[in-house]
This record gives sequence, C-alpha cells and structure tokens, in this order.
Amino acid sequence: MIYYNPLIALLVFCVVVFVLYFIFNPEKGLYFKYIKAQKENKKTAVEDILKLLYHNPKISKNLIFKQLNFSNSLLLESIDSMLESGLINNENGFYSLTKNGDEYALRIVRAHRLWEKYLSEKTGFKKEEWHKRAELKEHELSRAEVEDLAALLGNPRYDPHGDPIPTNTGKIPEKKGILLSDLPVFNFGKIIHIEDEPISVYKQILKKNIHLDSQVYIKETNKKKIVFEAEGEQFTLTPTVANNITVIALKNADVIEKDTMRLSNLKNGEKATIIGISKECRGENRRRLLDLGFVKGATVSIDLLNPLGDPKAFLIKGTAIALRSDQAVKILITKK
Repeated sequence: MIYYNPLIALLVFCVVVFVLYFIFNPEKGLYFKYIKAQKENKKTAVEDILKLLYHNPKISKNLIFKQLNFSNSLLLESIDSMLESGLINNENGFYSLTKNGDEYALRIVRAHRLWEKYLSEKTGFKKEEWHKRAELKEHELSRAEVEDLAALLGNPRYDPHGDPIPTNTGKIPEKKGILLSDLPVFNFGKIIHIEDEPISVYKQILKKNIHLDSQVYIKETNKKKIVFEAEGEQFTLTPTVANNITVIALKNADVIEKDTMRLSNLKNGEKATIIGISKECRGENRRRLLDLGFVKGATVSIDLLNPLGDPKAFLIKGTAIALRSDQAVKILITKK
C-alpha cells in the first residue's frame, strides 16, 4: 500500500504553482518576457532594415544578411512582414522603400541623430561611443519621447557629425559639399561632415584632432595622401580616411581663419587673442571654458609649463588656469 504524505503533496503542489507563476506571470513571467523580447528583436530588425535601405536605396537580400547582425531566419521573416505591410518593394530581387517605409525610416534616423546630439551635449561619453549607443536607443524611444528630446536640445538641425536631422514632418535638407580629397590644391574649404563609420577610420580622424567646422587649406593631393592645413596645424591623411570628411569650398573672401591656430600650439613668451572656441567643444565643457574667461577678444599667454607636458597653466584676465591639451586644442587664437 502506497502512503501519501499530505504535507509533501502540498509542498509539491506549492512548488509547481510557484514555478508556473514564475514562468507564466503576465507581467514578469519568463514566457511573457521571452515573447516580449522576440517582438522587440523583430521590431529592431525591421527598423534596422529600413535604415539600411534609407542609406542604400536598392539592395539585395544577401547584402541585408551580410550587413545586419541578425539570424537569416529573423531577417527573412521581417522582410516578408515588411512586404506585406507595404513598407518595402521587391523589384527583381532588389528591395527599396515605399513612401510609408521612407517615412518610418526617417523617424528612426531622427531618433538616432537626436540621441547622438544628446550624448555630445549632455554626457561625457567618448565620441567613438556615440553611434553604438544611439543605435540601441533609437529603437527604444517612442515618438513622444523623441519630440521631448528634440525640445530639450532646442530642436537642432544637425547632429554632432554634421548630418542633418530630419524634422518631425519628415523633411531633411539636401546633402551638400564634396569629399576632402576632391577639393583642389591651393583651395580653402570648411569641414561640414565627418562620417563615423567605419569606426576604424573614424578613430584615425579623432586621433588627429580634426574638427567639424574647421577651415582647411589643401597643400597636396595624390593617390597616396592628402595634405592640408587647419587651425595652424598640418595634417596628412590617406585618401580612404579623407573620404570620410566632407567640405564645402570657400572663396577667399569667406576665409576667416588664415592666421588662426590652436591654443595648444602657443609657445612660452608668446601672447595671443582668443577668437573663439571650436564647435567641437560642446555642452558643459564649453560652458566651463567660457566661465573661466576663454572668451572672444581675451588676451592669453602661458603662465607655467609642466615638465611632463600636460597640463599647462595659461594666464587669462590675471588668473592662471590649468588646461589639458585636449581642452587647449579646442580654443582658437591669433598671435599678437
């Protein structure tokens, strides 16, 4: 005869109920979390396909598989649902956006570029981190949150790389400018865009401290290198790296930085007049430098050199202010 202990049976029943509740709880259960994660993953895949098609008007299925980091099965499922919902077209094996798809893609681009602007203005994250962080956040923000973010930032027109931010009505300025490598020798230009992909190329530009909105003067161009001056320094780039920089040509009358240099290049015993702070310096860092007295028209000189090179102490308005080289490089001056 088998004897059942009612206490053990009750305990087993409670354990089973707890496990079922843990798995199937509508709010926090593992099953519903899994279903939610699957939906969010599919939404992310759809939006990444839309953004890819926005930047590449007609691409094949194989190229989508190659460019995006999702399983082929999820991408196929996403493509089928996008075709069914009218977001994309398929013409002879090449996919393109419909009008509805283009509008949806612009909303994602808007969220991405606004978030990059937020990261540049309101946080201390490094430049090379902005893109990846924005790629995650662009899928999380609701349309209302995107508009709140735009209002917080003052409805900016361009992101920190110089890319135009689509308006909330889907309008976007036409791209202008030419590649740095296409600017003729002995001509001036202004940097209006620095592409942040691929990240390996972008890091080379960051390492050289090449800044958005800087005026450049082309000294040499050939198949191996592009040599130019900007803000009192000379730079040499390979054509591959130079092709990540877009400029607009300037007439001589528009050139205002012929004698401009960076404060980081000021030598002991020299005096200079501050003509401004590079737009590359943003948010709290910019406000701090202005509060310290690094304003247009102020006279500055070196007060104390550091034997280790960094930081240096600069004398401005009778006060010695220590700056690191990565701060001084963003302050523009002309020597007296």
